[in-house]
Amino acid sequence: MPLYILLSTLTPDGRKTIKQRPDRIKEVNREIEAFGVKVLQQFALLGPYDFVNIVEAPNNEAIARVSVELGSRGTVNIMSLPAIPIDDFIAMLKKE
Repeated sequence: MPLYILLSTLTPDGRKTIKQRPDRIKEVNREIEAFGVKVLQQFALLGPYDFVNIVEAPNNEAIARVSVELGSRGTVNIMSLPAIPIDDFIAMLKKE
């Protein structure tokens, strides 16, 4: 299944929510998986983004739906990036 990187930043409302309910982070992961997207790894970050998720999804449409659904709540902004495994990328470059 295709891989994607989700970089997210919390809005002020999102920061309030996780301060009051830190376990909400795991609840959102379950919501993401309800859209058919599997969360492989998640990290909290220091810097311009608050979290990075590495996920598997069947297609771009599933990722777009996650971004729109979660973003519409006003608690998070998500940048979605398709990720190509490096061995696949090298193989693609070697094709004539």
